[in-house]
Amino acid sequence: MAGGFLMEIRRGTQSALLVIRASAEDPGTPVEVSVSADSLEVRSSGSCAPAALPAGVRLAPSSCRGLRRLPGDGLHLRMRLRRPPPPADLAFTLRESLKPHKKYVFYCQSCGDIIVKDRKFLRVLPLPSENWNDLVEEWCCHPNPFARSTLHPQHDDCFLGDTFFMLNSGNESHVPESLMCCSETGHHASQSGFNLKSKENTRVICKRCKKMLGETISSDTIKYYVTEVIIQPSEGSFSPIPRSQFVQSMVAQCLLELSSAKSTFRFTVKGDNGKTYILIWLLNSDTLLVESLGSSSSLSVLTLFGDIFMPSSGPVGTWNAVKVLYQPCIKCRNKDLADAWENDMGVHPLKFPSETCLELLLMLGLSTASLPPSLRCMNSFQVLKKAKPKPKPYRRNCCMDVTKNE
Repeated sequence: MAGGFLMEIRRGTQSALLVIRASAEDPGTPVEVSVSADSLEVRSSGSCAPAALPAGVRLAPSSCRGLRRLPGDGLHLRMRLRRPPPPADLAFTLRESLKPHKKYVFYCQSCGDIIVKDRKFLRVLPLPSENWNDLVEEWCCHPNPFARSTLHPQHDDCFLGDTFFMLNSGNESHVPESLMCCSETGHHASQSGFNLKSKENTRVICKRCKKMLGETISSDTIKYYVTEVIIQPSEGSFSPIPRSQFVQSMVAQCLLELSSAKSTFRFTVKGDNGKTYILIWLLNSDTLLVESLGSSSSLSVLTLFGDIFMPSSGPVGTWNAVKVLYQPCIKCRNKDLADAWENDMGVHPLKFPSETCLELLLMLGLSTASLPPSLRCMNSFQVLKKAKPKPKPYRRNCCMDVTKNE
């Protein structure tokens, strides 16, 4: 199968879109495709390349329809499934993985250095959304009673936000030598006593790799971003996860949790500097991708997530994925649309380190580039019916990996 194939399966509708990639050497070569319940076979130029489908994926060959050939893509074919594929094995969320009365070790995701060692929490509590205080006036008929209140964790508390978790730093199990805290002005602060100004933004940086891990909220409170720290039980050992895979998985989990809990599907990705980097619209979360690499000459075209494409077994790889539309907002791109989303109560903000936002934008671009050209945008898609001015009539299309990190 010189060109390979890409199959996008929807669990909810039990349908599949099959794209037989065109051969790079001779895109006009006649192709014969045979579809059975558990395999595909492509014949071209006297060669025959069968490919077995993953366990649990069973096609209904008699339902094949909509066969067409698109320049630059190859053959497109739609079909039904005989039964739903196995449910997605998603990554554990923080609310599921962090339990009270158990000891955990926090590692820097980038270099594996220990950030917090053998920490036991008596309480693990979820925080309200970041803009909850802005809505108090709608709830109360009197002045905001929480205007001067702050939600800071006490000793042995862990507070969970949408994209971060907060710890009380005044604990003997904290490992100060693995962290370096410095403000944007370059001044250093000691772990024993942060002498911080009330409005000063202090970045928590890994001392080994200099990667930003979070921010100091007060003299005894540190906020760590979920994309920068790996949490594991104390009895376990550190298992490195490729950076791209980890960031995609954590961001995808944030999208899934918020869309389920708040019924919101539009998000702005913001950096710690307050700038908006990406606008994201979640399309669906029940996608299963099946891809064959084909020949080595097509490897660079078929690689789904850049350098992390590692099929679990044989030449066919599978991923559980969420499908999103997105627009970049760097260098003042899509500024009017970003401003419209900023003022829309139906859009939820997600905050990450600025460097991570740029990494995520690169990952989205690589994912989009890996798709067939006809699937990279949606020409008739309109983001906001009441947005003024109207958004551009296209949106980039990509899939994000949500495979369980092991």
